[in-house]
Amino acid sequence: MGYGKRIDTLCALLEKCESFADVGCDHGYCSEFVLQNGLCERVIFSDVSKGSLAKAEKLLAPFVAQGKAKGVLGDGFYGVPKDTEQVLIAGMGGCEIVSILSHEKYGFLPERFVFQPMHDGEKLRKYLLAHGGYILRDFTFSDGKFYEVIVGRRKKAGETQSYTQAETEFGKENLQTMPKAFVERIRKLIKNTESYLSRPNLQEASRLELLEKRERLQGVLRGEIK
Repeated sequence: MGYGKRIDTLCALLEKCESFADVGCDHGYCSEFVLQNGLCERVIFSDVSKGSLAKAEKLLAPFVAQGKAKGVLGDGFYGVPKDTEQVLIAGMGGCEIVSILSHEKYGFLPERFVFQPMHDGEKLRKYLLAHGGYILRDFTFSDGKFYEVIVGRRKKAGETQSYTQAETEFGKENLQTMPKAFVERIRKLIKNTESYLSRPNLQEASRLELLEKRERLQGVLRGEIK
């Protein structure tokens, strides 16, 4: 695909659909991928930044002219129809994505979604599982830094899905398959925790909390945390 590992990874997770929204589109590369590969006939790309939207509008100008793509300047799901089949939200915090999904006026859970939270993935998983989401994939990859991806859809009638506390915290797929990037991320978290533990004048309560965190992370690497 050639957009760079992060964007290429996200694009590879997108499927054929009737309508697609790229929320927080930045340059608009994922929208371009969907349109160029015939995955969707109707695309909305939106961003709260005028500069980012202008870049995307320039890139997607031929598709805009054909009526296949429309740019929206706005926050979250503003301007995104609630019947949009597939939605990508990448590069925002998990809590910010939850705020978009739960907005009292514009919020909705798409039929299919690809979310790439920069942090607070645990909070996003909790929200999805409690509000009709069914998680298909949730894994870590690296591209200069570590990224989490959560792919899923709406639950079907009568369908259930259970996650343990650890799976909600770390991602079910990560714990089941232990991808290289996830292992590296856990090792980095352990190293950071040990760095904090080595600080002088560390209060006892903080030391115990850090020791507990390190033990839990080491348990993940040992396969004991499920």
